[in-house]
Amino acid sequence: MTHSQQDNEAWWRDHLVKGHRLEHLARRLFPLVPAAPRCKICFVPFAGFGLPLRFLGWSPSRKNPRLCTLCCERMPLGGAEVDIAVLFADIRNYTTLVEQMPGQDVATLMNRFYQAATQVLIDHDAIIDKLLGDSVMALFIPGVAGPGYREMAVRAGEALLRGVGYGTPEGPWLALGVGIHAGPAFVGNVGAEGVVDFTAIGDTVNVASRIQAQAAAGTILMSEAVHAAVAGRFGELAARALTIKGKQEPVVVRELRPPV
Repeated sequence: MTHSQQDNEAWWRDHLVKGHRLEHLARRLFPLVPAAPRCKICFVPFAGFGLPLRFLGWSPSRKNPRLCTLCCERMPLGGAEVDIAVLFADIRNYTTLVEQMPGQDVATLMNRFYQAATQVLIDHDAIIDKLLGDSVMALFIPGVAGPGYREMAVRAGEALLRGVGYGTPEGPWLALGVGIHAGPAFVGNVGAEGVVDFTAIGDTVNVASRIQAQAAAGTILMSEAVHAAVAGRFGELAARALTIKGKQEPVVVRELRPPV
């Protein structure tokens, strides 16, 4: 690794774990500008007196409108391996749903799901990585979600299930399963010049996806890495051992269902 690569990785690690390196200066300056909402990392205002700053790149990020683009997508290529929590939420029986409903009705249902999921994830300080047709992938990064990022991911999973009707008198209007895993992942901007994506890559992401694939509708499956950070806060959770592709040993998970 060259010296410049080391500097790049150190810059990213500082940003992802502690927040932007300009954070301390920005937090002192931008609160003096009377406007809200603001970027959660650097405090730049998006409205009022902050509107002219949009021309300098400080506009709401598409990954989370509570962050600015300079604290997310417009950072340099590169990244760092840091500990994060990854959440996947997937619509169950989506293929059957599409076969049985007119296309316009499917589009209306999906828009309702995306709107509900996006709001929940934003409220829980997630980075919305991808909307993947019938599923959502979200990242919970210490520099954004805070030191309790693993618990925040579980809280978001609960809110997602409530958002589609689980635990409500009306019942679910969509069958949804959630999987959460935590651990080291490479997080940063990857791609080529002009085509860059802020995302997470690695085994932690793959395991989270495969845990989600085995979650029944209306349930959250969390790995032991996640459960260890929230033990006792959600009551006694039943343990299961999952066989996951690419893993020689079973992966132990805990199952959480929202109150009925």
